[in-house]
Amino acid sequence: MKRIAGITVLLITVMVITTIIDRNFLTPYNLRNVLRWTGLFGLISLGVAFPIMTGGIDLSVGSIVGLVGATSAHLLAVRGMPIVTVMLICLLIALAMGVAHGLLITKLKMAPFIVTLCGLFIYRGLARFSMNDITQGYGHGFRNLRFLANGRIPSAFWPGATVPPFISNWSVPMPFVILVFVGILLAVFLNRTIYGRYILALGRNERAARFSGIDTDLMTIVAYTISTVCAALAGILFSLDLNTVQPSTAGQMYELYAIAGCVVGGVSLQGGEGNITGVIVGTAIVRVLYNAINIIGIATTLEFAVVGGVILVGVGADSLIKTVRARMRIAETREQIRSGMRVTG
Repeated sequence: MKRIAGITVLLITVMVITTIIDRNFLTPYNLRNVLRWTGLFGLISLGVAFPIMTGGIDLSVGSIVGLVGATSAHLLAVRGMPIVTVMLICLLIALAMGVAHGLLITKLKMAPFIVTLCGLFIYRGLARFSMNDITQGYGHGFRNLRFLANGRIPSAFWPGATVPPFISNWSVPMPFVILVFVGILLAVFLNRTIYGRYILALGRNERAARFSGIDTDLMTIVAYTISTVCAALAGILFSLDLNTVQPSTAGQMYELYAIAGCVVGGVSLQGGEGNITGVIVGTAIVRVLYNAINIIGIATTLEFAVVGGVILVGVGADSLIKTVRARMRIAETREQIRSGMRVTG
């Protein structure tokens, strides 16, 4: 809770500073835009958080966004397949990817970095090859489905023909609503089920977790499956939001934003620590920083420099906190030993 409070204060501080520099930051349109992008990128960050909590990493999520987004648009608009069927196909693709990652890591003992880095290249190549490197789109159809990416509530369900200006301006974008819903499900899984505790235990000490009876292989597969499914869901929403998908560039470098959101949100890259609320707030910080770059007028070419700096600061702070905690535990142990010696003496 202290860490969540800390990053929440950081988010508020960044928002206040940006508002002081340019008051346009607090306009309803801009805040809705921030929430919308937070929802889209937050889904990827939530998924990536689970492999990181096991002590691994998933670098393939950006390519999964491109592959699944292009596939869903192609199957719906070109092939004319039913929406339910397309969603099931995309889900099965994501599940197959997650299981494949988990099996390669657990059974063949390959490093997560290598497995998912190869996935990054493979899935991007498959997207370009399967779509002939042609841009895919939904055209003017599928308006009900596109509501998931472009809709807002409660204005979309407001009774009557006219929506009050206040309600219209401050309605919440659907991607952020979906992010909150998925976040609640994953928070329940992580904090209220024994399997979530198994994942954290796996990240803290894999050998100890295995000796205590935890099926570490299964938990690893589950973690990577959650990551790929969340990336697939984000890929569908991104494609619906933009209405077009370029297989060669869709989702490119999104894994960096996902990792940045996790690191800023308190997920330790060493594994064993993480919080769903923290990831959502961390993603919001990254998106607010990106938004501030545009509003303030800083060159957008510095975008990746900002993301890199955010990751560096987050990892540095995590390492510093772990070092301080370790020294405190050592000091407490020494003090207990000295107290015991005094009592014995």
